[in-house]
Amino acid sequence: MVKLAVFDCDGTLIDSQVNILRAMRQTFDRHGMVTPADHDIRRVVGLSLVESMQMLLPEAEHALHASLAQDYKHAFQRLRADRSLDPEPLYAGVADLLDTLRDGGWLLGVATGKSDRGLALALAHHGLADHFVTLQTADRHPSKPHPSMLWTALADAGAAPEQACIIGDTVFDMAMGANAGVRAIGVDWGYHDAAELIDAGAVGVAMDTAGLQGLIDG
Repeated sequence: MVKLAVFDCDGTLIDSQVNILRAMRQTFDRHGMVTPADHDIRRVVGLSLVESMQMLLPEAEHALHASLAQDYKHAFQRLRADRSLDPEPLYAGVADLLDTLRDGGWLLGVATGKSDRGLALALAHHGLADHFVTLQTADRHPSKPHPSMLWTALADAGAAPEQACIIGDTVFDMAMGANAGVRAIGVDWGYHDAAELIDAGAVGVAMDTAGLQGLIDG
């Protein structure tokens, strides 16, 4: 039987918070604007960039949202290229978990608000590119919680919704799972808290990767 586990990236596999916050500050500074609070920025991680800016500045015009999104992308790329800064680490236990799942017959995928280029660089940096059979990004899909990413991942893997799960750290991931009819599993080390994830439809929230493996296998 096909088994597919699809992971969000930022806040689930990779701890990208430092560079996300740095890039957002640079972006708003460039526009001469006050940067939103760190808490508010964390709340929109996982959405596509334009939609993130819409949530941070709901009264602004679309043209500003698009400009901020483009400047953020460039700022984030510069930070990634700056070798004097710490790279974005994997969360503890993630690499071993992916190996264990793959060895146990799970097909693996990613569904992320990152761009194709950003995801490819992140996976290559950590030597994980060959772990995944399907990679879905904001470049080719509507923003979460639209189920498009999961629909395509299911098609790529030849899996039915009941044979799959989505693992993420935000309510957007949980809602995407519900919209696709896919079991949603939360992690507590990312951007939204456990109670919010449960309210959004998570069947459970893992406190560490050992617990996450149990929820995936369960």
